[in-house]
Amino acid sequence: MSSPLEKKFKQLVTLMDLSTLINSTLDTREIRKRAIEAATRLANSETGSLLLVDAETGDLFFEVALGEKGERLKEIRLAKGEGIAGWVVETGESLIVNDVQSDPRFFKMADKKSSFQTKNMICVPVKTKDRVIGALQVINKRESPFDEEDKEGLFALANQVAIAVENANLYQELKEAFYGTAQALAETIEQRDPYTGGHTQRVMNYSLAIGRMMGLTENEVERLKLAAILHDIGKIGVRDNILLKNERLDKEETLMMNQHTEYGSRILGHVKQLRDVVPGVRGHHEKFDGTGYPDRLKGPDIPFIARIIAVADTFDAMTTDRPYRKALSTQTAIDELRKFSGIQFDGDVVESFIRFCNEKGEDNDT
Repeated sequence: MSSPLEKKFKQLVTLMDLSTLINSTLDTREIRKRAIEAATRLANSETGSLLLVDAETGDLFFEVALGEKGERLKEIRLAKGEGIAGWVVETGESLIVNDVQSDPRFFKMADKKSSFQTKNMICVPVKTKDRVIGALQVINKRESPFDEEDKEGLFALANQVAIAVENANLYQELKEAFYGTAQALAETIEQRDPYTGGHTQRVMNYSLAIGRMMGLTENEVERLKLAAILHDIGKIGVRDNILLKNERLDKEETLMMNQHTEYGSRILGHVKQLRDVVPGVRGHHEKFDGTGYPDRLKGPDIPFIARIIAVADTFDAMTTDRPYRKALSTQTAIDELRKFSGIQFDGDVVESFIRFCNEKGEDNDT
């Protein structure tokens, strides 16, 4: 058994580890998972969980529950005040229960659902300012009963978790507001051309599907999403008599239309936070054989997100009605992508998109 000094030192190291994590990421899922891992380590317990309050209903739901059995708990919701966690959230007080099964507040359905026997637990409120947003609990002490020192350590951890969750939620809200603004701007530009309604949304969806098929990281997916939303932003600089023409463009008009990629990269280039998005916007009309525009890049020199957007953009263009032609069927459009794979498009991107279409069960005769 650890001495009191060793126990305090272990608690301090665990709290410092969590502080480092909080300062290094705004990924809410990562923070919450690591917080529970830290809590179980801190209290030397078998498992633990984080329950959060549903702002709309007041119910508690299991946000994180460790282990395979813990996954089943995510299907359970506790009504306001229900269970030991509900009591803790309602009162704002921490609680040690060393004989859980005989406590009338215990919600037995959780054990039944997870096929796990809860013997003892500590449950502490997760507070942000004066508001309780959830409860943090550790279950089944490995050595001896839980004590006040365990509760104090867990309470200190819960305070850090609250700060982390609040900061991550704020970041998520700001990010969603930014994406919403970008989407609204793109759709405003679309309103100039009645034939491209919904194009931005579809290109974004196709691009994300390809990106996930190709195993992009979350950060890469985020950049791809934003580049897909803003890929045609440069059309704001194209004159209406060209953008809205009901016939095929002549050579001079085509050259002027093609400048939208340069306009877009120039506009976004003024925003430092969008520097990783610019290559996807500028390069989505480059061709794999080097005959595209604006920089005549070839093969792997074309930014990867631009190669993805190129396939998504072309597929949507082919399967959408235009003033000078009717939409092609899904199968015909896929055949065209295959035909120009390795010439106009990155072959791996094309195959990933086709695989997505097959898995989605697209009606190829549409």
